[in-house]
Order: sequence, then C-alpha cells, then structure tokens
Amino acid sequence: MEGTMKVAVMKGIRKMEFEQWPIPQIKDDEVLVKINHVGVCGSDLHFFEAGRIGNWIVDSDLVLGHESGGTVVEVGSKVEHLKVGDRVALEPGVFCGECEMCKKGYYNLCEKMDFMAVPHERSGVFLEYYAHPAKMCFKLPDNVDTMEGGLMEPLSVGLHAVSLSGIKMGQSAAVLGCGCIGLVTIMSLKAAGVDEIYAFDVLDKRMEKAKEVGAYKVIDARKTDTVEFLKALPGGGVDHAYETAGTAFTTLQTGKVLKKGGHVTLVGMTPEAELTYDIGSLSAVEGVLHTVYRYRNLYPTAIKLVSQGKIPLKSIVSHVYKFDDIIEGVNYNIDNKADVIKAVIEM
Repeated sequence: MEGTMKVAVMKGIRKMEFEQWPIPQIKDDEVLVKINHVGVCGSDLHFFEAGRIGNWIVDSDLVLGHESGGTVVEVGSKVEHLKVGDRVALEPGVFCGECEMCKKGYYNLCEKMDFMAVPHERSGVFLEYYAHPAKMCFKLPDNVDTMEGGLMEPLSVGLHAVSLSGIKMGQSAAVLGCGCIGLVTIMSLKAAGVDEIYAFDVLDKRMEKAKEVGAYKVIDARKTDTVEFLKALPGGGVDHAYETAGTAFTTLQTGKVLKKGGHVTLVGMTPEAELTYDIGSLSAVEGVLHTVYRYRNLYPTAIKLVSQGKIPLKSIVSHVYKFDDIIEGVNYNIDNKADVIKAVIEM
C-alpha cells in the first residue's frame, strides 16, 4: 500500500507530536494491519512520564503502544492463515525461534526478543498502519471486537500468572492491587474455577471494578491491614497471593499472608530491582515464590475465553480517546491515576 500515515511520536518526557510517515511495506511473512484500537499500558505511561523503565531508557524518538487490535489490509506472499479483511489481535513480542528458550517453548525469555514500544526494539502502535509477522497475528472470532483484541495483551499476563502459580479449584487467592493487571488476574482466576478471591486496593473505582469482575471480597487497604486480615482467615492465610500493584510495600506483604505450603506470584514489577524480602516467613510455611515475565503461548486461549463469555474483558475499560486526542488522553491518564482504570485509543 502506498501513501503516508499519521504517527504519534514521543519526543521526550511528557512530549508527543504527530508526524507523517510512509505506510510500511510488508515482507513475505508479514501482514499490514490497519490499527483500530490500542490499549494504554502502564509501561507506556512510565516511559512517557519518566523516560525510562529500569534499564530501558528512551534516548531517541519512540512510538509507544503495544496492546493492539486491527484489520488486515495486505497479506505477504507466504502467509496462508490470514486474508484481507480479517480482524486480528497483534501479539507485540517477536521472538527468534532459534535460541535455547525459544526451542523449549519459553519464547517470552528469548535472547533476541523484539518487543513493541521498547527503545531500540520494535516501534509501537500509536499509528495507523503496522507491518507485523503473520505468526504473531491472531484472528478474532465474529463476536470479539478489536478493542478486546488489543486487551488480549494484558489478559495474557493474568492468564500466565494464574497458570504459572498452579492454583486449583477450591483454593483461595489474594490479589494485591486492582489496576488493569489485578483485574485481569481476578478474571483469569474466575475462569480457572477459583471463587474465593480477596482483592485489595486503595482506590474506590478499582475496588468497585474488582467486585464487578468477580472478587469474593474487596478490601480497602486504607482501612484494613492486609496482612492482619488474611492471617485471620481459616488456616492462617490464603493458598495463593498475587502481587499486581508493582510496589515494594505490597510485594513485601506477600510472604506473610500464606497458608502452609502456599504460593506467592509476583505479577507486578517494582521500580526497585532489589528488595529486602521476608524469606523467614516464606520458609516457615515452605512457601513457593513465582515470578512472571510477560506471557507465552496464550493469545489463542485468551481469545477463546473472551469469545465464550468467560472473561468480561471490555468491562475494565474506563476511558476511550480518539487518536486525534491521544496526547491529551495519555497526559490525563498520568495526572488522574485514581480516575482511569484502563484507557483505550480508538483510531
């Protein structure tokens, strides 16, 4: 396809401008996707607000956005499973397929991972057209729209956390933090048959939404001590604790709230790389500690669960912005964190 497209480019901290770029030319194994919806992720906000996340530093122009759904408008010569007009969810990480981790199926740990909206990796999708490997584009059923297609990305994080943790039906879970990742973790637990879910947060809107998507009890951590509440449960805690807020405070609580033989799953990432963790409390119950890095092999499952009505994915969206208003929308998201649960850009 010839012509130009509109692109929202991060130029510096809290600076974004529209530019006109050529529409990309696809390779034989790629498809060209007209982007319809893009979710605004916490990582986009961190990059925009602080200019970095850990060792990833924004030191040149960067297009943000990695949670996208769109419509195929052009198909490479080697692509057989997609056609023009198909609506797809784009999985943002492209792996090499050749390293040890890829060959084991753990492609999220690929040594040469190329991920959207990460400095010096792949461009993000705050733009109109995107060329992407067809193997990382997943066709959406008729009853799943492209807004949900974009949200398959955070949902896959929740599904991966629940899968890694090994939780079983009939067990209890605590979810510390009810932002987007906390909410998709709650929905993933419900889809896995777990009903006894205790959700904790300090923001009213998020707590209301946690109750709506299936938490058994929602606790205001401003008024109730999380550790005391969970230790008072039968058995002295929960079978599984999921940290989804990405704070040192909630991370340090997780090891203190388990039943004997319980599991901690760290889904959020703290700004601090090193924390003083209470290994003594974890060891005293022979607790297991899991860490989560993105997800793998889960887009088809995520799409099926949404299509079957088992996960009300669109219900977490609180704000929708037109692409023309993206600069104001992203800035509003940063300045009004208590008001925004999940924002989506509509192209």
